[in-house]
Amino acid sequence: MNTSVAAIVVAAGRGLRVGGKIPKQYRCLGREPVIRSSLATLAWHGEVQAVLPVIHPDDAATFQQAANGLSLMPPVFGGATRQASVLAGLEALSGAKPDIVLVHDAARPFVTSTLVSRSIAEALRTGAAVPGLMVTDTVKSVDSGDRVTGTLERTSLRSIQTPQAFAFTPLLEAHRKAEAEGRTDFTDDSALAEWAGLPVSVFPGEAANVKLTTEDDFARTEARRLASLADLRTGSGYDVHAFGEGDHVMLGGVRIPHSRGLTGHSDADVVLHAAVDAILGGLADGDIGTHFPPSDPRWAGASSDQFLAFAVERVRNRGGNVAHLDLTVICEEPRVSPHRDAIRKRVAEIAGIAVERVSIKATTSEQLGFTGRREGIAAMATATIRLPWNW
Repeated sequence: MNTSVAAIVVAAGRGLRVGGKIPKQYRCLGREPVIRSSLATLAWHGEVQAVLPVIHPDDAATFQQAANGLSLMPPVFGGATRQASVLAGLEALSGAKPDIVLVHDAARPFVTSTLVSRSIAEALRTGAAVPGLMVTDTVKSVDSGDRVTGTLERTSLRSIQTPQAFAFTPLLEAHRKAEAEGRTDFTDDSALAEWAGLPVSVFPGEAANVKLTTEDDFARTEARRLASLADLRTGSGYDVHAFGEGDHVMLGGVRIPHSRGLTGHSDADVVLHAAVDAILGGLADGDIGTHFPPSDPRWAGASSDQFLAFAVERVRNRGGNVAHLDLTVICEEPRVSPHRDAIRKRVAEIAGIAVERVSIKATTSEQLGFTGRREGIAAMATATIRLPWNW
């Protein structure tokens, strides 16, 4: 039996401890909003069928810009507390009633696909599971005057992270019970689940899965981000498809009317195919045919945007990012320049990067060769990616 999994990303808070003009989840690390990283990891995860953002009503426009191009459920508005926001998300999912629900904080941008997979597996095994780290510092309890009243045994302590994973129905019922009894003081869902009598297990979290709370957190994280992505790589890609019957061609995810179409096993999008090979080349991870063989009937006529999204996810799964895509189309026809901006925008959407990181150029072959004879279209791509140095 297939297990259905949904993820709630809690993003309705105001981030007052950080300060600044915008909530912390919309501040940028590098050139990417904090929230986008978490949303993308969950949206591209093969085991997660639905991602539901819970946002503040004042942030609707900011959220749409940050989430542009990602496959998400329409956001719902949260409440005055984190607990109320999670309940709003659970109620919005109650019609679909997934088997497992993940609850993740938007201010934890470094969640990995591996941790998401382990969260799902642990929830399936135990019904309620949260990632946690062993406490390495000595922990003291103090009174109101800051006098030490005791030293806690740290071997039994864990610092809890998200995503926290639960069987959906018991968590929804626990939240509804807490609301009915006026309990609004729970700071995370595991505490609420414990109060409701649900057994909660802890599995190993990831040290890099930090929560951004203060200005110092942002400064340290940005410094670590720049230092960790020191493995700069480039990859190249090339693709060609012949003209055949049809009334349009797909270039860079954009449908361009034309007197002929391109032949190929999928939608024959030479631009996206070249981009995929360039990214996979930078990873030394085979080529498009390795992962999407033309002999597989699943990819017959398939839209190539999923191939590019897959390649980008491979980069993200290794803790890296796509820094730039440089694409060149070689053909006598159709004219690419009228569609240049649309192609850049679409490629950026699929790859989950800023449009300023996508270049699209076009040239002819001066009527030489198969492109010069108008027999087909070729495309070249160069991808620049950043990976952690110690990968």
